[in-house]
Amino acid sequence: MFCVPINDCQSLLKKTTFFLILLCFILFGVVSQVLFHYYSVKNKITFSENIAPIIYKNCTGCHRPGADAPFDLITFNDVKKRAKMVKKVTETKFMPPWPADPTYSHFADEKFLSDEELKTISVWVDAGCPMGDSSKLPKPPEYIRGSQLGKPDMVIKMAQPHYIKGNNTDKFYLMKLPYEMANDTFVKAIEFVPGTPKGVHHVNGQLITYDAGKKKTVFGGNFIVDTDTFTHKQGFEKMDIPNDDGTYPTLTPSVTNYLPGVIATLYPEGIGGYKMKKQGTILFSEIHYGPSPIDKIDTSYCNVFFDKAPPKRPTSEIQLGTLGVSKIIPPLFIPPNMVKTFHTSIVVPVDISVLTVNPHMHLLGKKFIACAIKPSGDTIPLIRINNWDFRWQYFYTYKKMIKIPAGSLIYVEGTYDNTSNNPLNPYHPPRLVCEKEGSMRVTDEMFQFIITYLPYQEGDEYISLENAKVNH
Repeated sequence: MFCVPINDCQSLLKKTTFFLILLCFILFGVVSQVLFHYYSVKNKITFSENIAPIIYKNCTGCHRPGADAPFDLITFNDVKKRAKMVKKVTETKFMPPWPADPTYSHFADEKFLSDEELKTISVWVDAGCPMGDSSKLPKPPEYIRGSQLGKPDMVIKMAQPHYIKGNNTDKFYLMKLPYEMANDTFVKAIEFVPGTPKGVHHVNGQLITYDAGKKKTVFGGNFIVDTDTFTHKQGFEKMDIPNDDGTYPTLTPSVTNYLPGVIATLYPEGIGGYKMKKQGTILFSEIHYGPSPIDKIDTSYCNVFFDKAPPKRPTSEIQLGTLGVSKIIPPLFIPPNMVKTFHTSIVVPVDISVLTVNPHMHLLGKKFIACAIKPSGDTIPLIRINNWDFRWQYFYTYKKMIKIPAGSLIYVEGTYDNTSNNPLNPYHPPRLVCEKEGSMRVTDEMFQFIITYLPYQEGDEYISLENAKVNH
């Protein structure tokens, strides 16, 4: 009788078990692929019926001629030739860029993909990108070249292109875009369009208008002034901003703003807007060109959208934190090799209806959260950003206005990462970074939360802020 030592039996059993497990994994993979293919065929996932609506809603706005993205995503061929990349950047949630956490609060025109949409894209790509029935292909969205909002009533251009030296330094200027019209009018929105999307980092735009007979010409003086050389007051004089008698004209603040990813805010009829007199200028109290090693030419301009009537409800702003109405606690000093959290808060004295919020930090930003705490103790979530991305900073408009009752505490918290683990840290090795009297240089830091609001009226919380359009 042939006998096998017990140790050899155990060894054989282990090997057999290993190979059986390996075989199960292989069979599972094969079965998964078969089921996966069956799923894609059964559900008939095609570009025409399933993929195009996702792309048109979330991608085409930037991926089109004349927009910021480096290639188009409009046609079937556009998407198919980049299908693997589309799958990868959506699976990793690198695209579409939408920093706000959709499990915390929701906004108009959100651009994030649900789990179902992510799975749909993945299945479609792995199934070979079938086109499907072309007769069921939806019509691509139509855009006006050079605008996110539509066809403007007036375009105000720079007097001449501005040359920016590529020396890897931040540059800050005062700039004016003067205009003259036949008559006074009402304005619904002013949209800033960067001539160098990768060069212009941010813009704060004000509207200056002149009363009749107060200004002979708005086209005198310098059109651009370097704020490293002159103070704002000196700059205004060099730009010939004052009236001819030396007094100052009317200024309407914050009529247009720009940050990476920002689209001009548009509210429903009767909300927001202002009067634009026939003679005036768009004044960029700050236009910031970020560091670049390459020389650039900027040809930025503003699109103006007229309104039919004066606004019934002009908007107001509250700015917390840097340059705002509330202190940052502790003061915004971020030591090297530290992750540190700061907060700021205010109590609102009256009922307000919040339309839009804008969180702002620089390169060291890591997390951001804002909420309102009612006198009852209930919390109103405003916005949460779990992974701050300096490249994408939006003005987030709610789907409907958010009522914050009088006596509520608006609380804002920001976390900063000043370690070598932060790939955007401008210093290697890390060094002390702090707020410097409101400096907007990207290598300094800021902690801001801007709220656009209206005095509350009964029923505000039921008014939709979505799908507002210009008057065309």
